[in-house]
Amino acid sequence: MYEIIPGILENEWNKIERKIEIVKPFAKSIHIDIIDGKFVPDTTFLDPVPFVRYSQKLFLELHMMVENPIQYLELYAKAGFRRFIGHIEQMPDQTEFVAKAKEFGEVGLAIDGPTPLENIEVPFSDLDSILIMTIKAGMSGQEFNPEYLKKIEIQRFAQNDIRIEVDGGINDQTIRLAKAAGANRFIANSFLFSSQNPQERFNLLTSKIK
Repeated sequence: MYEIIPGILENEWNKIERKIEIVKPFAKSIHIDIIDGKFVPDTTFLDPVPFVRYSQKLFLELHMMVENPIQYLELYAKAGFRRFIGHIEQMPDQTEFVAKAKEFGEVGLAIDGPTPLENIEVPFSDLDSILIMTIKAGMSGQEFNPEYLKKIEIQRFAQNDIRIEVDGGINDQTIRLAKAAGANRFIANSFLFSSQNPQERFNLLTSKIK
């Protein structure tokens, strides 16, 4: 099954809420990015509490571009998040993170664009998903890098049944490339929210993966 998930990366709650309200009528899930300024520059809104009001209406997925992501798991789980994806680049113990995340919901590991797949140290069978960045981790709006598609191809060949998310520069052209490489979840941010009609853009992306 293929899925388009709106991605939200903002430093203020009112901006996050506005985007959630935009996509809530047509999206089943949302992907929230958090950044602490240690893994990559800048910071985002880091308070999980306001998300509680949406936890019954939407499937909440957390993408942690932070130092030692295990420390965020329980706080965001209490706010209703059900999928937790942490970057291995700032993860002292991948096995510990995966085990802890499983206590709260689905677990995934994320790798930055330049990071090799070989840096993942846990069995893929222990994961619900893997997220492969097609940009350098950080702020939204970056251009899709096709060089990173090879990692998706390798991962799909090695583990045929795992969910592979692709995040970074997804639009109506690049989504086809990512799908062909083997991805089945697609995080869309700028392509949706830069439009006057995000639902139309969402439907366009959906048509490209049918």
